[in-house]
Amino acid sequence: MFSICVVIAATAADIVAIGSATQVENGNDTLLFFRDEIHLKTAKYVDWYSTDGILVASNTNEIFPDDGGYYIKDGSYQSSPVYAFLYSDPAPDLQLTLMPDCGATTLNVKGDTSPFTYTRPNSSTGTYARACTLQYDTLGWHTDTVAGSAGEWVYAAARTKATLHEGNYILPPLYGPTPVSICYDTDIRYALGMDSACYSTYLDENDVRAVKMQLTSLVTTRGEAGDPSNEMNRPEKKDLITGSEYSGPLEVAFYSNPTPAAQYYQWTIYRSADVLVTRQDKDIRYTFSEAGAYRVVCKVNNPYCTSDSSEVAVVISASFLSVPNVFTPNGDTHNDEFRVAYRSLAEFHCWVYNRWGKLVYEWTDPAKGWDGTINGKPAAEGAYFYVIRAKGTDAPTDADYIALKAIYNKRKRSTPESVLGIYQLSGDINLLRGKK
Repeated sequence: MFSICVVIAATAADIVAIGSATQVENGNDTLLFFRDEIHLKTAKYVDWYSTDGILVASNTNEIFPDDGGYYIKDGSYQSSPVYAFLYSDPAPDLQLTLMPDCGATTLNVKGDTSPFTYTRPNSSTGTYARACTLQYDTLGWHTDTVAGSAGEWVYAAARTKATLHEGNYILPPLYGPTPVSICYDTDIRYALGMDSACYSTYLDENDVRAVKMQLTSLVTTRGEAGDPSNEMNRPEKKDLITGSEYSGPLEVAFYSNPTPAAQYYQWTIYRSADVLVTRQDKDIRYTFSEAGAYRVVCKVNNPYCTSDSSEVAVVISASFLSVPNVFTPNGDTHNDEFRVAYRSLAEFHCWVYNRWGKLVYEWTDPAKGWDGTINGKPAAEGAYFYVIRAKGTDAPTDADYIALKAIYNKRKRSTPESVLGIYQLSGDINLLRGKK
């Protein structure tokens, strides 16, 4: 497997290794590993003896020993010994077996993993455990922030250093098919300029057990693609951030983004402690139509493993509606339409009339507005009259509102327009074209 070639009773500073060699400290012992041949020199001429006391070379400071044990016998060399090995690519003949599981992957190794051994001048035995490196691929969630990517699972090479031995090595859970290798004597081979020497096995896709997910979501806003909007706190098409506030009604697509071994999905949407929805699809859509704090929780699993649950928070804020008193449709892209500023509206309807009470425009999407034209032609400058009826997501139900009206009628009072979430607005909107 390997050759121990020299045992020298001298200090490391007294010995010069010639050729391709590397030095390793092993406790109080200094080990020299040579790639092609062992070539040693000392500071002065000495006698070299074998470990059984036979004189091998006399009065020389240089030696090219063959296999066997040698040492210097000289009164001036009394410190810790130096040991030399000829490294001749000793393959350990390993057999690898993978045992994947949910929380870890076990790699079982069988074969001759004996350490390097050597005999000291006092006849005691020294050992140096062989180093190895475990190599495999892992799946990690990657988001390209520059390109605005929603994210994807990406394979990355992983390496773990260990000591070569028979038995089990515990690796992290492996979420996708990957080769798994154990490369022996990595420290020595690297130092001697040699290529890695590995034994490999493969985790097949049918044997993957561990499962993981990355919950992401995409907000859907009203209005056509590219259509500008002055909606307050309008959400962008991006992943939700826990704890953020958004307007409603808010339609959100949720994606589980599982690793390959996932087979089953469990979605639960909570409002406070109450369960609103449970679903078993890979991805879901849900419209949040009422103000409040929500939790969206997802678990993915297969017959062997269940992932840790992932969740995202969604907060729908209270409604808001504000109407401007002027707009300037002159084509300068600034304030060119009569639009309201709003938040969390469930219903909306706006009518615009001219000074003679004729309806000139109406719309029901608060994200849109009037561009100042009538039948495709520019409307005359001046004041127009609008009427807006809207309801926020925080408005009382129809039954509650009817009951509220009954209370006010009983008291011979008109129902106020300031009821939370109920908007009954009217007033003038001035159309001024000005200069572009």
